[in-house]
Amino acid sequence: MIAIAIIIGCLLGALIGINAPNISYTYSGYLAIAIIAALDSVFGGITSVLKGNFDLKIFISGFFGNAILSILLTWLGVKLNVDIYLAAIVVFVGRMFTNLSIIRRYYIDKWSKKVIKEDAKNENEKETMGKN
Repeated sequence: MIAIAIIIGCLLGALIGINAPNISYTYSGYLAIAIIAALDSVFGGITSVLKGNFDLKIFISGFFGNAILSILLTWLGVKLNVDIYLAAIVVFVGRMFTNLSIIRRYYIDKWSKKVIKEDAKNENEKETMGKN
């Protein structure tokens, strides 16, 4: 089911990307920081699902809240002529790597336990055959 959602999302993204107008240089910084904030929320949502404490309200509010806050920080930085958006990038990317490491560890542990169970099953079958 997840694979189907990923494929549909990739196809929709490709179609929208081909047909979407180019974003001007003026707004590209705002869009970039909003995408980073949104990706942070997505990785946080995946981590929450794996931990079993996902809440859709928290995910939606974080998704849009982080994106809006990061856009406002970028706008404020442009007005003050200070690169405030760099602070948001450091925080969001740091959290993305933390969530990605949690996701990676979860699947490595799951795979390792599966391999150990298969090895134990194979040893039990060998012992059973040896007794016969």
